[in-house]
This record gives sequence, structure tokens and C-alpha cells, in this order.
Amino acid sequence: MPENVSNCPLCGSDQKKLFDQRRFRDQMVQNQICLNCGLVFQSPRMTTAELDVFYQQEYRQLYQGSEGPNPKDLAVQHGRAESLINFAQENLAKVSHHLDIGCSAGLLLAAFAKAYGCRSVGVEPGDAYREFAKGEGFTVYPALETIQENGRERFDLISLAHVLEHIASPVQYLAALRRDWLTADGYLLVEVPNLYCHDSFEVAHLVAYSPHSLTQTLQAAGFEVIGFKQHGQPRSQVLPLYLTALAHPGLNASIHQLKPERWVAAKRRYGLIHRRLLSRLMPRRVWLPADASVNTGL
Repeated sequence: MPENVSNCPLCGSDQKKLFDQRRFRDQMVQNQICLNCGLVFQSPRMTTAELDVFYQQEYRQLYQGSEGPNPKDLAVQHGRAESLINFAQENLAKVSHHLDIGCSAGLLLAAFAKAYGCRSVGVEPGDAYREFAKGEGFTVYPALETIQENGRERFDLISLAHVLEHIASPVQYLAALRRDWLTADGYLLVEVPNLYCHDSFEVAHLVAYSPHSLTQTLQAAGFEVIGFKQHGQPRSQVLPLYLTALAHPGLNASIHQLKPERWVAAKRRYGLIHRRLLSRLMPRRVWLPADASVNTGL
């Protein structure tokens, strides 16, 4: 049974209106915009119990036609891992203990372990992908709660690559990571689709982030953003398809004054028009084949 979201996941306002409605692989997806802060979020959406079953058993089958990794998906993950490592190395000199939430096949775990010589641990709800990563020699759990059962650890880097858009209550979730899992001097690495260029609206995407709303979400959770990048790697050389942010716990974690975003619909329309135009003018630079992420290092 679909669940209607009464309050904005960022500011808590109950004032919203329909922003987008479409069918995604035979499923109706509706996204609302908060009239107070400008965040775009899915409502109605699956319940928490339905989401748990979906990610454990159905997500990969729906998105790529198989439960386990396939060559195209592994190529994209390889390119994404290299992009994230390059971004991290521009900002982080040292990583000792790394947690990757939504680690998938474990390629980002492998990249960080190689680049930093750190201990990398993963969380992956999908059974087939978790077993694949474990087969590569990594410690991977089905949920954060499972790590707790084995003795709580703290990490000096927590990464969420294309995970935050799947989280129903992002501010509370990130605040809990800061409070319970991150060291006091640790860092949070986040990457999400960009509302102003990416298609964004999928059944599994509960929140659609703009550069502004991602920054506001991190700050509301008690983080200070120290690095931010809009880019298309590994799928495009020119389109800002993705947003990557590096943050650490702020000195005044409990103090945050929300700054609303305006003209969200106009910014998205402009971004998608720009994307279509570039796709016609320079298609080879705009859209890279999935395996180009391996061949080009993107």
C-alpha cells in the first residue's frame, strides 16, 4: 500500500504540490515539491517494510534485469569508483577505517583500500551483490544494525555513493551517522543524481537533490561541506549529471538556519533543455558508453 508523505523530509513543512508525474517501468511515480524550502521528494511512495523487501529482492531485477552484477553495471561502478577516489584524494590525505553504505559489488571498497591502505567495510542489502563483494574478500553486512550486533565501530570516512536519494528521512539518517558511526574528525562522502540534469524521477529515488538542497540537507544533519563538485563522470564528459560532496561534522551541529530554494521548476527545465541541446551538438562527449569508464579512466 503506497504511503503518502505528509511532511517535507528536509524542513518538515506540510505545504507541497505536485512537481512531476510519470510512469517508470510500468509504475506510476509522483514527486512533490515543498512550498517552504523547495525540496523535491516522492509521494506517495513505498512503505519502509516494502522498501526493505524491494532492495533485498527486487531492485536489481527491475533496474538491470538480473539480481547479480553484469558487465555493464560493473563497468559503471568501476568508473564511479575512480571518479570518487580522485575527488577524495584532492581533499583527504589519510583514511584509516572506511565504511561504504550501499557498497554494491565492492568496487569502491577495493578502490579506497588500494589508494589509502585503509580497512574498508561495506553495507549492502542486496543478497547477490553482497555475496559477490564478500567473494572478493571484503567484510560486508546486510545493514548497519548487523554491524551493531558484532560490536559498534567508528569510521573516519563514511561514503554513500548513489544511496542518499534512496533514504526516506535523509536528515535524521545522516545525523545518526554523524552521532553514532563517524569519528569526531571523520568525513562523509556523498554522491547523488543532480535534479537539474539527471532524469532523477525513478521508483527507487525518494528524494531528488539540487546542489542547494543537498548542501542544506547535509548542514541540517550537522555537517559542514568542505568540497563540492558537479560532474558527469563516468557517463558524460560535459553534463553535470551528478553531485559529489565531502563534509565533516560542524562545530555548531545543532544550529542550522534553513535557506529555501526558489525557481526549482525553472532551473530543472533549463537544465534539461541544455542537456538535450548538448546531446545534439556533441553526442560523443555528452554520452560515453558504459565500458568507457574502464577504458578512459573516467
